[in-house]
Amino acid sequence: MMVAGPAVRHSFAVRIGPVGFRVGSDWRTPIAALETLYADYPAPADDVPDFSVRLFARRPWRRFVRPAVMIGGDYVLPEAAPLPLAQGLLAAEMGMNLQMALGQRRYLLLHASAVERDGRALLMTGMSGAGKSTLAALLGRRGWRLMGDEFALIDPETGLVHAFPRLVSLKNAAIGVVERAIPDARFGPLMRATPKGDIRHLVPAAEAIARMEEPARPALILFPRYGFEPAERPVAPSEVFVRLTQASTNYTALGEPGFAALTRLVETLPARAIDYPDAESAIAQVERLWAAL
Repeated sequence: MMVAGPAVRHSFAVRIGPVGFRVGSDWRTPIAALETLYADYPAPADDVPDFSVRLFARRPWRRFVRPAVMIGGDYVLPEAAPLPLAQGLLAAEMGMNLQMALGQRRYLLLHASAVERDGRALLMTGMSGAGKSTLAALLGRRGWRLMGDEFALIDPETGLVHAFPRLVSLKNAAIGVVERAIPDARFGPLMRATPKGDIRHLVPAAEAIARMEEPARPALILFPRYGFEPAERPVAPSEVFVRLTQASTNYTALGEPGFAALTRLVETLPARAIDYPDAESAIAQVERLWAAL
């Protein structure tokens, strides 16, 4: 649903890969967090954003008494519940996700993490809790370039993956895993008891931001699953097709170009499913599969 929103008092604009956003807020706090964590990112091209997000109070007094953050923007979900002001950064990130999921028509979107090495991209997708964000974060500091955590952007014309290196959203136990593995990384505030559990955002490495205009050729699709003994199996094209249609938020909206782009991925890329008990095991499996390409 696309709507016009109320006026806001504070704003921040940023370009992430090929997409520009402007986030407006009734409160200064979420904007200050965005300014800090996205400090190394450029502004939207020609200072014109592709999407707008609005964080606002449904009633004027809710700006001050038990502040409740509503998420608005070019596209909204009318039934979405407000978040407390302490989770304003999460509200902003959710708002940007929402604009992409409902409004992006230039690229085929896959709910996936993506990393790159030597001009080739690894796409990782799976259910929530599969560990794809954790793997992408750790690989991004081990010789891979982080291209994205929330969405992989596939150009329907060229088949290339375009980088969208947002803040990496770490949840629950993954927070401690990444904090211990990358102690010198930049993190956002720890937000406890959100609708998605405990969340802390990781700022991508400087290389990921500096090179976010560089696309890559997709080379491997991986379906990770956390919490099981190490295992690996090939995934049949029919299963890959079904899984990718489920992982795409705009496959249907793109129509024929979306079908062609997704079919190209299925027909040209190897796909593997891996089970793993911990991050080190998963990274070893990824490296073995990559070396075998």
